[in-house]
Amino acid sequence: QVQLVESGGGLVQPGGSLSLSCAASGTSFSFYIMAWYRQAPGKQRELVAEITTGTSANYADSVKGRFAISRDNAKNTVYLRMNSLVPEDTAVYYCNGVYGRGSYWGQGTQVTVSS
Repeated sequence: QVQLVESGGGLVQPGGSLSLSCAASGTSFSFYIMAWYRQAPGKQRELVAEITTGTSANYADSVKGRFAISRDNAKNTVYLRMNSLVPEDTAVYYCNGVYGRGSYWGQGTQVTVSS
């Protein structure tokens, strides 16, 4: 089992950038497929980006070319770099880790894009 703690959320102006981090505790982090999801008010939670146990990454169409997911297995951390933010990116961002039958979530971090 892994415990996930997100950090780095906050308020940013449109066009700005923000980086999120998700620190994992427990064992076998390198075996986990890691992902970032987000949930805006009144909407379903949606996949933003995921990264395999290697470096292969997939992105939602809405963030392609603007967001980048990465991981550092030595630090048990996954990152989400967000550039060219728009108000529609406003949401609670959640870190997710999947290994075998287990799927684990962090508590979420708020990202607000507003002038």
